[in-house]
Amino acid sequence: MSLYEHVFLVRQDVSGQRVDELVEHYKGVVEQGGGSVGKTENWGMKSLTYRIEKNRKAYFALMNIDAPSPVVAEMERQMRYNEDIIRFMTIRVDEHEEEPSVQMQKRERDERRRRERERRREDGE
Repeated sequence: MSLYEHVFLVRQDVSGQRVDELVEHYKGVVEQGGGSVGKTENWGMKSLTYRIEKNRKAYFALMNIDAPSPVVAEMERQMRYNEDIIRFMTIRVDEHEEEPSVQMQKRERDERRRRERERRREDGE
């Protein structure tokens, strides 16, 4: 089996709960085909550099997949027909990273800075 990193973008008017449902659905597709999904990350809503199908923002999600290529092809085929998914990209990798992705590290760093500013404001600095 091969290792893949799969990122997909979901329309901005869809709820965050629906994004989680989509991740679980496609995780099931991979597992039914004999593969497995390791780490999944929901990167949240982000602004797009340019409009895609009239969307200025989109929810981003990452899945680390260990599966045969026909299973990944079937998952991508199903994504093509889902109106909520506006883009996806699958990349074959040599190994999966175990630590959080760069996007998640940035989010954690931003949250730490925000909490620090709030703490300073409360302390009256």
